[in-house]
Amino acid sequence: MLRSLTASILMLFLSSIVLAQDNFLKNKVIAHRGAWKAQSHPQNSIASLKEAIRLGCEGTEFDVWMTADEVLVVNHDADFEGLEIEHVSYKTLLTKKHPNGEKLPTLEEYLQEGMKQNKTKLILEFKPSDISVERSKKIGEAVVNMVHQLQAQKWVDYITFSYEGGLKAIETDPDANVAYLTGDKSPVELKEAGFFGFDYNIRLLKLKSNWIKEAKELGLTTNAWTVNDPEDMKWLLDQGVDFITTDEPELLLELIKNNK
Repeated sequence: MLRSLTASILMLFLSSIVLAQDNFLKNKVIAHRGAWKAQSHPQNSIASLKEAIRLGCEGTEFDVWMTADEVLVVNHDADFEGLEIEHVSYKTLLTKKHPNGEKLPTLEEYLQEGMKQNKTKLILEFKPSDISVERSKKIGEAVVNMVHQLQAQKWVDYITFSYEGGLKAIETDPDANVAYLTGDKSPVELKEAGFFGFDYNIRLLKLKSNWIKEAKELGLTTNAWTVNDPEDMKWLLDQGVDFITTDEPELLLELIKNNK
């Protein structure tokens, strides 16, 4: 029996190593808030996460807030079903549900679901706090600590509109891949600050397309949001961007397939 138990433990250990290997897809497609639109899943739900994985997206993006009692939860807006997330407890949030019956997931639950596979990266956007810059920093530190607690580093890249929160995330884990969203920093400034890359609005990048080339020369990654128009997708592909964030992952996957 002891020999059998030892063999089982060894197999579990080896399977976890295999899952953690870098077998992630490389197709540039980042599903915005998960793949929700075509199948009418709630945004940022476990259902939209699973659909993005099923489609074979390179990444699936989701948004994180901190409740009043400092629970990290996944939701795009500052409120969930009329409840202001930063000003209520997680227990209070559990009184509401997504239209499909799901409860608001915690970051821990969301990551645990995403770690059941190793083909789609989890693009964790931590939101700037509406309360204070200091709380934004606290959230930046907390999300990184949660990722480490779950040993999810290989699955997770980070993005944020909070420059200060981004710096705190980098300070907490200098090896973390943190990209900046706001668009008010040049590639040189991001490189000097230790960011992994930029994730800027498509309209800004059309005005400053030279930033894509500059970022590449500096070894930074380039991403654009939120790109739903096929012509914009084609323009970005021609520019050689690394990633494209879209509400239409099916459309972008098909476009990339046909352009090969």
